[in-house]
Amino acid sequence: MAINLIMLGPPGAGKGTQAERFARARGIPKISTGDILREAVHNHTEIGQNVRAIMDRGDLVGDDVMIGIVRERLTRADVRLGFVLDGFPRTVAQATALDQMMDGRDPLIVVDIVVPEAELVRRLSSRLICEDCGGNADALKEGATGEKVDPRRCRRCGGHLVQRTDDDNAVVIERLKVYQRATKPLVDFYSVRDTFRAIDGMQPTDSVAADLVAAIEAVGNNGGARGVLR
Repeated sequence: MAINLIMLGPPGAGKGTQAERFARARGIPKISTGDILREAVHNHTEIGQNVRAIMDRGDLVGDDVMIGIVRERLTRADVRLGFVLDGFPRTVAQATALDQMMDGRDPLIVVDIVVPEAELVRRLSSRLICEDCGGNADALKEGATGEKVDPRRCRRCGGHLVQRTDDDNAVVIERLKVYQRATKPLVDFYSVRDTFRAIDGMQPTDSVAADLVAAIEAVGNNGGARGVLR
């Protein structure tokens, strides 16, 4: 059975980190619409030019654009064993379109990472991104193997780390408002399904990762109680 996973959660919940970690461990692609759009902006493509102003304001890119990006991506051969979607769907209209795309495939597993708003503001306001490769960075002083790293440089490519234009304090607050208005209803849309779980995003990264795996296994075994796993 293919693992077709949707990671839900507000900006700053850590869903991108967890999505990448899980996808790498399972050997399936992580499909991040945010990464696709930021790469398009960085490369000055036509779609990048069209969406840059929208993203800088903290608004959501239109459903038609996002649905088109994901529909094309899910036609590629590397999703045969499954995929992890990060940043899509963000509206009920997108979720409905995704259900249609999933016709004939294994079911979607949906995991919502829950984090209080005050913590989200703190995380987002201090988050950095590489201006060269667009990858997210953290403020840790040491790398994964314990070597000293320059906190001003990207561990992946060595580029300079800068604050994301959509992580400015005012934009952060606006992004969270947009999430509550447009994306939070997805929890209601998916929570009635047996394949939905929620996990506590306030835990250490490794604990969140363990709960993510447990939630997916519980869905696969058709067991486990709904609610926040702790």
